[in-house]
Amino acid sequence: MSGQPNQLKRSLNATMLWGLGVGYVISGMYFGWNLGLEKGGTLGMGLATIFITLMYVTFTFSYTELACAIPRAGGAFDYAERTLGKDWAFFAGMAQNIEFIFAPPAIAFAIGAYFNLFFPQLSILSIAITAYIFFTALNISGVKAAATFELIITILAVGELLLFSGITLPHFQVEHLYKNNLPNGWQGIFASIPFAIWFFLGIEGVANVAEETKNPQKTIFKGFGSAILTLVLLCILTFISSVGVAGWEAVVYTKEGAASDSPLPLALSHIVAGNDFLYHMLITVGLFGLVASFHGIILAAGRSTFEFGRARFAPGWLGHVNRRFQTPSTALLANMVIGIIALLTGKTSEIIILSVFGALTLYIISMIALIRLRRREPDLHRPFKAPLFPLFPVVALVLAMISFIAITIYNFNLAMLYTGILLTGYILFRIFYKPSA
Repeated sequence: MSGQPNQLKRSLNATMLWGLGVGYVISGMYFGWNLGLEKGGTLGMGLATIFITLMYVTFTFSYTELACAIPRAGGAFDYAERTLGKDWAFFAGMAQNIEFIFAPPAIAFAIGAYFNLFFPQLSILSIAITAYIFFTALNISGVKAAATFELIITILAVGELLLFSGITLPHFQVEHLYKNNLPNGWQGIFASIPFAIWFFLGIEGVANVAEETKNPQKTIFKGFGSAILTLVLLCILTFISSVGVAGWEAVVYTKEGAASDSPLPLALSHIVAGNDFLYHMLITVGLFGLVASFHGIILAAGRSTFEFGRARFAPGWLGHVNRRFQTPSTALLANMVIGIIALLTGKTSEIIILSVFGALTLYIISMIALIRLRRREPDLHRPFKAPLFPLFPVVALVLAMISFIAITIYNFNLAMLYTGILLTGYILFRIFYKPSA
């Protein structure tokens, strides 16, 4: 397969897929999620997180059926094209591209902020752009090298979260979970949803390397399933061990009263002195979580854009494979340019919300595609089937739709911008689309 033009090389095993799946997401444990506490408090954010966790568990095991039955680099784009037609395939693929292309700039900015703490002479933006260039080059060099790096950095990031929990849990007090636990009433639950999604955003990227996976029908289930279970456990552990130290406000606001997107350092500051060796070591190692997600989502984004171009839903040159490295180099470079432009806007929170809109659109269309595929192709070989069908995909579909509506209500202008991007892209698609030969 790898010897054919515009085909990707199969070199990934289940352990590497676990590393990619956890790595795509793990930065969500390190930053951003705590801002949901400002909206909903411990109870509001906690309930939103339970709601979103249920959505991701049912979605992941449903999406795994599609990934095993149709192991293609386009993920949701390929599933929608097969079951719902080219128009819906465009929207699924475009939404997937928006999710994967706009998530990395927010993470890159966080990486720049971390490095800036230790190298204040370097600007946050210059560090973020340098990170983009370096990790794009790493991804171009080969998927096995990229996935091996991702596995190593993910193991370190998971270890750091476990170490953080081991230090903070002895200081956990139940009463801290009750302090001002619903500051904005029940509506705070819905306002917290985008930040709860940030705990798991990107897990579906595992499906985008299906075409580069050895024996994908078996390997994807092992890698995908173990990744989501690991992330659920880490989410619970991180939430409880952070908030339990001194209440939710202690992991949202700095001493100056400003909202921070660094909950773990804030929690640690209540336990160890600011100049303590352990504190600085944990802050340094915390960078691994950001790097793992940044690098991993760049990898998934390259495959998503590559498939869009290969199918001629976007300019055909995006679907070219580098002859030397057998990776989608042009798609990776194009995504890097867009990401750097997004970085230059400085609107990281808005970029995150756009990415979430793309993810939810992908989830909705994918679950509809799964239900339709079962009806249209009942005899299709399915090495893995979604548990309790149709319950799992229906639950994931309904929860994704509720989440989409809630986020639209609280971010209406961004919802209109997102819709405008989709419609503009669709008009161009209808004008210029030419089927691949």
